[in-house]
Amino acid sequence: EMKLRIWRREKGRRVVRWIALGAILLTTCALMGRPIPVQPIAFSHKTHAGAYGLACLYCHAYADRSTVAGVPPVQTCFGCHKIISGYDRPEIQPEIAKIVDYWKRQEPIPWIKVYDLPDFVYFSHKRHVKKGIACQTCHGQVQEMDQVWRVASLEMGWCLECHRRRGVERDCAICHK
Repeated sequence: EMKLRIWRREKGRRVVRWIALGAILLTTCALMGRPIPVQPIAFSHKTHAGAYGLACLYCHAYADRSTVAGVPPVQTCFGCHKIISGYDRPEIQPEIAKIVDYWKRQEPIPWIKVYDLPDFVYFSHKRHVKKGIACQTCHGQVQEMDQVWRVASLEMGWCLECHRRRGVERDCAICHK
């Protein structure tokens, strides 16, 4: 009986240590040289893509037909939030009010890019989406993030390694035109 209690207590301590280590590593990786930008509206991918199950292409409508995924225009947000006011969740009402304000002023929401490639790099979202590459491959599990952070470096070596693993062409001229 005593040995069992000691074993359980020690096992519990190990679990707590692993959880703490995981949290530290996750935070460090998320923040290392990749600050999380403060967006003009506290948009939660965890709520929209996770809980409500909105597909990435619902908001990032150009990803399957363009080189860029695009950020959603204010009318996409307002299309839902003219109906969904957040009255049952007072903590989000000020954020919805911001959407309505942008809509009334007919101004785009000035989202801050989390992922941005240098001008000398050509990348086609369309090509990757059409090949069935999940958005999470490069952007991480955004459906679990309240605030999106840069998960992958998107540096050349990172992309080349993915192409190597998949047996995809690695000709320089494809990405550097």
